[in-house]
Amino acid sequence: MIVYQLISLSKEFREKGNTVEAVKNVNLNIEKGKIYGIIGFSGAGKSTLVRCLNLLEVPTSGKVIFNGKNLLNISPAELRKCRQKIGMIFQSFNLLSQRNVVDNVCYPLEIAGVKRKEAKQKALELLEMVGLKEKAKSYPSQLSGGQKQRVAIARALATSPDVLLCDEATSALDPITTTSILELLKEINQKLGVTIIIITHEMKVVELICDHVAVMSEGTVVEQGEVKEIFVNPKAEITKKLVLNKALDASDTGRNFLRIVFEGQSAFEPILSSLVLECNTMVNILGANTENIGGKAYGQMLIELPKDSSVVNKIKKFLDSKSVYYEEGGIAG
Repeated sequence: MIVYQLISLSKEFREKGNTVEAVKNVNLNIEKGKIYGIIGFSGAGKSTLVRCLNLLEVPTSGKVIFNGKNLLNISPAELRKCRQKIGMIFQSFNLLSQRNVVDNVCYPLEIAGVKRKEAKQKALELLEMVGLKEKAKSYPSQLSGGQKQRVAIARALATSPDVLLCDEATSALDPITTTSILELLKEINQKLGVTIIIITHEMKVVELICDHVAVMSEGTVVEQGEVKEIFVNPKAEITKKLVLNKALDASDTGRNFLRIVFEGQSAFEPILSSLVLECNTMVNILGANTENIGGKAYGQMLIELPKDSSVVNKIKKFLDSKSVYYEEGGIAG
């Protein structure tokens, strides 16, 4: 079932006689219950796109179909009702500083006309889900960044939304906190069946929890598909830059290399050590970006290839035997 369908969606901004096309002719289908990533570098148009999903930005043209309704063709009252089914999480948390944690979570329920006792009970249940029930009476100023984002997630879930929009929700957080927030979002997706749409500029975020991804550049979607497919075999140049980040960029080294992709193999299997022993060769690691998630390895590694072609063939044969994907790069000859 499709929860969101974007058809020829475009958004222009006009300022002082100039027109900026922030989003250009985007077509996307987002399935119910999935975690969908929209990724791109700064200025790609991804944040404008996500704001068009709940009409915080009104598209210039095209259709935004949510649960079968074109949001551009419904009454203001119907739009308000639909928005109760679309939760949103921001990079800057947007908590109300004068309200304590439980009252922040109650806020959207108050707007929806839910009685105070019922609203507070639900807010406490949601705070328990995000691991912050003991902070119910604390104020935002007393919380860490990760705790603030957990409160924001609880608040976004208050009206039992079908979709959660996350606009750079982890950009202001440190790496450890980012991972914990992503794990929480994945848990919420599995427990509640909420569709999650994540806007990010980090491929790592997409790799860790997304099922599908759309890559944006200069307002257009240049590539989309399953995360595994895009990560293993990126086609668009911008996607290659996102996947093969600077830490792994060996294109300027003047060396031949293999990009080895880990897509869920056991994190406890010593692939590289076994390769060195099996192929009887030393391996020079040019860069690595891997994560141990639930005992499985995800990420990629670049290793320099030896000049001896017979040894290169041994390395490839070994990786094939372990069902590890790789691709060759570097200078010719």
